[in-house]
Amino acid sequence: MNLTETANEGIKTAMKAKDEASLRAFRAIKAAIIVAKTEKGDAELDADTEIKLLQKLVKQRKDSLEIYIKQDRPDLAKAEQEELSVIESFLPKQMSEEDVRVIIGGIIVENNLAGAQNIGKLMPLAMKALAGKADGKVISALAKELLG
Repeated sequence: MNLTETANEGIKTAMKAKDEASLRAFRAIKAAIIVAKTEKGDAELDADTEIKLLQKLVKQRKDSLEIYIKQDRPDLAKAEQEELSVIESFLPKQMSEEDVRVIIGGIIVENNLAGAQNIGKLMPLAMKALAGKADGKVISALAKELLG
């Protein structure tokens, strides 16, 4: 079952269960799929594109959640957190920070990278190796720490 079918089934189930949080999340997923398909000329999305799409939605929710918490808006923060939980359930399990550190360290050794000036060489390699397995902010922070 692809992401479009999953979103459609999720919408039906959430509507029957009167689960507003899941309904909002599945509608957001479906809307993002429609936009992505329209941009690609109504082509089917491959698994990597679907994961990137979900990661984008997760990032948006995390950013909004952070803002709502800073602005002391627990009502809006709660809604974002609920949607975030539903969307994250469709992503592959994220690697631990320690595992990410080991992989980035291996990339640094393999490519003889040293010093902060090589962050531009390290990041594309790390992002490719860890695509869908770790958050970009974590990868960036660890890359800077290990090269710095």
